[in-house]
Amino acid sequence: KTKLRNGLPALFVVLALIAAACGTDDDARTDEAAAEEALSKIVVTTSIWSDVVQNVVGEDANVETIIPIGADAHDFAPSSQQVATIQTADLVVAKGLGLEEGLEDVLEAAESEGVRVLEVAPLVEPIPFALGDDDHGHDGDDGDHSDEEGEHGDAHDGDDPHVWMDPDRVARAAIEIAEALNALDASIDWMTRAEAYAEELRATGVEAQQMLSVVAEDQRKLVTNHEALGYFADRFEFEVVGVVFPGGSTLSDPSSAELSELVETMEDEGVSTIFGETSSPSALADAVAAEVGDDVEVVELYTESLGEPGSGAESVIGMTITNAERVAASLGG
Repeated sequence: KTKLRNGLPALFVVLALIAAACGTDDDARTDEAAAEEALSKIVVTTSIWSDVVQNVVGEDANVETIIPIGADAHDFAPSSQQVATIQTADLVVAKGLGLEEGLEDVLEAAESEGVRVLEVAPLVEPIPFALGDDDHGHDGDDGDHSDEEGEHGDAHDGDDPHVWMDPDRVARAAIEIAEALNALDASIDWMTRAEAYAEELRATGVEAQQMLSVVAEDQRKLVTNHEALGYFADRFEFEVVGVVFPGGSTLSDPSSAELSELVETMEDEGVSTIFGETSSPSALADAVAAEVGDDVEVVELYTESLGEPGSGAESVIGMTITNAERVAASLGG
């Protein structure tokens, strides 16, 4: 019994030390949570722009993505929780030009409530849809291209929102995002990271152009699932000659006459590849390919979304290189 009583003070000391250690861990977790809560909340509509934003903000902001990897931005509908996420953001980064069709009303409502919404595509010299205007230059809205894309084209006002298919435009977008972040919090040097990332993107464009140099001039003709490759064609000197889904949306409904015309175009142009999309079913493209001939293949590109881990397209830079590799392999033989 004497030994037991003599051991009690030592036991109390051990318990006190354990309690103090637990208290220190709890305090550290509380401090970490508070620091995390203090960071700006940046909400991004798609995985593509989420990657761009993450490269600009580093660890100086929290980035949340609304549309998951692999989903088509054209027909995505947000949940009530995602709507609430947008409404409580410090800054929302969207593609704009009508691409996020299911999010337009939500973004407009959030902006009317005082949420800052940055639509990127209008800021980087958008061009008309490839099949709506023969001019693929960087002249913005000079032409009249209001009716060429049909029902969904009208919603886009004739301008193509798929600006991320040109890494040079993404580089410019990174600078625009940094400027928007600076207006949010000028105490952080967003611009240094943005400029470094922009330089990487421009170098990626040069690398992709070199990869695509194997494609002969008379083979630089693209038939695509929908008009998502206009900026790719503009940047790397290709021509979009036909699409499966007319206009700039995968929600359009091609008629049998339009599909027959596409088959005829492919035969006339000597095109034996249809470039499909990882984010959209390929059944209709497969049917067109079968109609043209057995030697026609459908090759999927990353257009509306980044790829899953291990795909090679987990980032905008990786997506650009992977798409260039696939186009070069298909048309450069």
